[in-house]
Order: sequence, then C-alpha cells, then structure tokens
Amino acid sequence: MMAQLQQGGPDEKEKTTALKDLLSRIDLDELMKKDEPPLEFPDTLEGFEYIFNEKGQLRHIKTGEPFVFNYREDLHRWNQKRYEALGEIITKYIYELLQNECHLKKVTLPVDAIETEPKSFIFMSEDALVNPDKLLVLIHGNGVVRAGQWARRLIINEDLDSGTQIPYIKRAIEEGYGVIVLNPNENYIEVEKTKAQIPLSSDISDEPAEKRERKDKIQKETKKRRDFYEKYRNPQKEKETMQIYIRDNGSPEEHAIYVWDHFISQSAAENVFFVAHSYGGLAFVELMIQREAEVKNRVTAVALTDSVHNVWHQEVGKTIREWMRENCCNWVSSSEPLDTSVESMLPDCPRVSAGAAIRRRRSGADEVTFRTGPKLAR
Repeated sequence: MMAQLQQGGPDEKEKTTALKDLLSRIDLDELMKKDEPPLEFPDTLEGFEYIFNEKGQLRHIKTGEPFVFNYREDLHRWNQKRYEALGEIITKYIYELLQNECHLKKVTLPVDAIETEPKSFIFMSEDALVNPDKLLVLIHGNGVVRAGQWARRLIINEDLDSGTQIPYIKRAIEEGYGVIVLNPNENYIEVEKTKAQIPLSSDISDEPAEKRERKDKIQKETKKRRDFYEKYRNPQKEKETMQIYIRDNGSPEEHAIYVWDHFISQSAAENVFFVAHSYGGLAFVELMIQREAEVKNRVTAVALTDSVHNVWHQEVGKTIREWMRENCCNWVSSSEPLDTSVESMLPDCPRVSAGAAIRRRRSGADEVTFRTGPKLAR
C-alpha cells in the first residue's frame, strides 16, 4: 500500500508524509501499557495456582488444565510479563530439583569471589572432580534458560523431562559419570541505577589492560545479543536498571573457559564428555580455540545438538577442525531417520539427524544423544 501511495501524485505523497508523521509520534510501548493492570505477580508456583503433577507436567491446581498464556485477552505485553514471572519461579524450582533430586551441589563463581562482588554458580555431583573414570559436562543454549534447563517453553508447555537436563543427569549418575552442569547465561546482576554501586570486575584484579579491553568488548557484544532475550527479564517492576557483570563469567564463552580452567581441567576423570545444545556448541568451540591442547588431551567425545557454532566466523584453525571431525557429532533437527547423515556447508564435525524425538522436543535433552554421543569414543 505504501509503495502504491508513493507512486501516486502530489495528494498521495502528502497523505504518505502525514501517515509517516503520525506513526513516528505513536509510542507503541506506551500504547500497549494503556489500561494495563499492575505488573504485580505471585512469587510462588502456588501463588500462580499451578503445580507440577506426578508426570512433571505444569497444571492448574483447581482445573488441572495446562498453562494458559492469554490469561487476559488483548493484553499481550501483560501476559508476556506474567509468563516471564512464572519462568523465573520455575528457574528457582529447577535449581531445587538439581540439589534435592539429583543430589548436585551448588558451587559459587568466581571461586575467590569477595562478599560484595556479583556472583554466579554451577552445579556438580559430589564425585565430579575425583571420579577417575568419566565426567559428563552439560552446556545449554542462549536466552532465558539457566542451569539444568534445555528450554523454558518445553518445561511450561510439555513437561520437566522434555525441557530440563534432569533425565540426563540422573542417567549419567546411574551409569557412573561425574557430572558438571554449566550456567553460561548467568553473566550479571541487575541493580536499580539510582542505587548502583559498581564494583567493576577490572577493579578487583590486576589484569593487563589488553585482557580487560577484550572482556569489555565481549561483554558489550553479549549484551547486544541478549537484549532480545532479556527484554522481559525483570517482570515484577518497571524500574530502570543497570547490569554489573560477573568477573571472568561475563559471557557464555568466558564462563565455559572459566569452568574449564578451575574445574574440568582439574578433574581426575580419564574421559571427559560434553553435551552442548545450540549456543552451548559455539561456547565449546570457543573453548577449543582458547585451550586447544588441553581439550584435545582431556576430552574424549562431544555430542552437539542443533549447535550454532560456525568454524568460519569463529576462525577455527585446521587442527581443531580435524579434531572435531573425529571426536564431535552434531545431531540436528531433520525429517530424516535417526543418525542419517545431513549435508553441511561447514568443514567440521559430521551432522546427522536427531530423528523425530528431538524435532518434537527441540531441546537436545532426549535419550538420543546421551546414548550415542559417548559412543563416539568407542
């Protein structure tokens, strides 16, 4: 329609100019807020009147129905805020399951953090660093997911087995693996700007200027990339906030390297296995670039699921690409039967179909890669 108006005479051009002027003066965000209820939501599952049943499905306490996104008609923004508020509660619920059901311990990062600085954490089994045989490392993708999750959408709309790493972790422990669960999206804390006291990570350590500059660059790129995912990160209140990054863990890539340096490389396991989903695959490849010799010496096999790594954009060297061809496999969403070869334009690891299960779940959390991934080493 706009193109047709532009092709018309003076009257049409004047109308087009007036329309553009009108649209430029409309604040869409403010328009969505009009007549919107207060952004005040419960802070417990019970407050939302939802609970996970014996099958791990999220159901309404009174009706037994699945979660309803459109709780209020024609209020998409409010519904989205409500969804995100519920998601934050579920994240804490998953953390509790990792500790109480999977018997993992929560470990604070950085390991030498002082009381006043921002902190992150990972989860690991009691034997993760002392198991002499095998260690399994799990890395989820980008976005709002946190440690123990593959996909929040699946947790809410399907069940815990589909959307979390818990089935993976339980089976790994049963089969004698030590387990480390990374938390690559926990990169910063948010504080109100008026109350911010900024203990910049660069002030806490005596790092060279070049290293600090590289970190700052990575953090800025990470923030830009994550703004889309984090648009509704603080659903309870609409106050202006700022982000204070966590030292040495300011991006998924930094986090993977930090956990490698302080935990994985220090473990006793003869065989280290990785399962990395989506952006987790990119983080693993960056780890290889930064710690090539160590990774080659310690890692036996890597199972990727719908990995978004790119050996050209990440400037991966020939020796790493050769190692990946022999020791990695990327299971991708495909209509082909399980393990059928899938064509790739990249000269790195083989790509094979994950079959119907992963296409349904789209999380990488099903049995397929757990069963076949470690067999790469045999």
